[in-house]
Amino acid sequence: MSQILWVDDEIDLLQPYIIYLNNKGYEVVTATNGRDALDRFRTGAGEPHGESDAIDIVFLDENMPGLTGLETLQEIKRLRPEVPVVMITKSEEEHIMEEAIGEKIADYLIKPVNPNQILLCLKKHIHQQAIVSEHARDNYRQEWSDISYMIDTAATFDEWKAVERTLSHWDIELENSPMRSMLEDQRAQANAAFGKWVQKNYVSLVENPKPKGDNSGDIILSHNVMKHSVFPLLDKGEKVLLCVIDNFRYDQWKTIQPLLSEFYTIRQEEQYMSILPTATQYARNAIFSGLLPLQIQEMYPQYWVEEGDEESKNQYEKELVQTLLDRYRRRETFTYWKVNESDFCERVIAQLKGTKTPLNIVVLNFIDMLSHSRTESKMMRELANDEAAYRSLTLSWFRHSPTYNLLKRAAESGYTLVLTTDHGTTRVKNAVQIIADKNTNTNIRYKVGKALNCNSKSVMTVEQPKRVGLPCPNVSSSYMFCTGSDFFAYPNQFNYYAQYYRNTFQHGGISLEEMVIPLVTMVPKGN
Repeated sequence: MSQILWVDDEIDLLQPYIIYLNNKGYEVVTATNGRDALDRFRTGAGEPHGESDAIDIVFLDENMPGLTGLETLQEIKRLRPEVPVVMITKSEEEHIMEEAIGEKIADYLIKPVNPNQILLCLKKHIHQQAIVSEHARDNYRQEWSDISYMIDTAATFDEWKAVERTLSHWDIELENSPMRSMLEDQRAQANAAFGKWVQKNYVSLVENPKPKGDNSGDIILSHNVMKHSVFPLLDKGEKVLLCVIDNFRYDQWKTIQPLLSEFYTIRQEEQYMSILPTATQYARNAIFSGLLPLQIQEMYPQYWVEEGDEESKNQYEKELVQTLLDRYRRRETFTYWKVNESDFCERVIAQLKGTKTPLNIVVLNFIDMLSHSRTESKMMRELANDEAAYRSLTLSWFRHSPTYNLLKRAAESGYTLVLTTDHGTTRVKNAVQIIADKNTNTNIRYKVGKALNCNSKSVMTVEQPKRVGLPCPNVSSSYMFCTGSDFFAYPNQFNYYAQYYRNTFQHGGISLEEMVIPLVTMVPKGN
């Protein structure tokens, strides 16, 4: 039973309300002044063990003798800041409202109040989560068959984008729901079907993607991102900040969107398809060069790093951007920053404020580092043990990191923000055995090498890499990609590695989470 502490120096006049709430199943504890209210709050409605957490919500009169309502409010918040306090007053003076709001009241009611207002406050501040969860469960039950139909009939990339948006929406809505298992089954069903669609269509999409403006729907691939989303803004004379967050899923974007909405308005929210492999070496280099990996290797061999090389696979991103601008005969100057540390992000903020450069590019690696550290650290695995926890860590990082300040300052300086990523990530669950030679790469979602042999029927094999714009380390090299939640493990110590990587977040393969990723254009509010 929820307990209410109602504090009012005319509490006798409120007996009809108290009876009404008792009949609705609430226990109402009363006090006529601030000091008695604090005594009751500390002892939890007079319970002998002094359990202060017995009080679930406080209705507090603002105008009382002795301790005022605002003074009582301050003490309640000091004792238990999480308890919602609803201020009730006859006064409509603005400064009283502002003081109460400053003390973080949950709500503000003007006398006379009616019972329905009180009941609405209770539902809003005590029962909201339960009501929302129940409502979400009911809605998901009703939509379950529609979502299954969407998955079964998806035949275009536009339809797969809709599937990913829908599944991400319900993944967020059902974070703590017992129905998550049903949703996870649908996610697995969707990724299995999407994997088959990619296997059937990927070669033709790379060889002949639909041009922009095609009424049947266009597909933006990694190497078209700059041309599609950045160049048109520069043509209109806008100052652009391109922010590429490594390893950034669509559901993570929806998690941080409310924070960015404080100072940005979304002009266009899109999703594009990451090329394969969905790994930084391939996908991000494709974004900055405007080329497929094979074209980079052939046209700019000095900027391509092979799988087996020990040097960083993304050390030439700035140079690749310049090649892109040169090929399109664009004269814009640009700045490029790769941010790995908080202190460096602060320096970027200072430089960004003073620059007049039309194109500014920032690469943020925090989420990618989070994903890798989660794989290697037992503590991080426990902190981010599923998608909901992974989103929560992302939100916490963004809210408290210099990245938030960077994007806020960019808005204040009038920059149009293009926010995107090179690829997403997926939680892997099922190890599949692969046999390969010693020169094969180490990524567990894709392999490139000679004589690859896998016992799974769900993998996608590319025997002619050049057809999909991928380099061939050797004449007989092929690529093999995991789909869904599978990952590769070698026969030697198979069980050890299957256990080690299970339930970690990985990228490089084929899944909606890795390949259907956000591409969002935002303008500062007021522009």
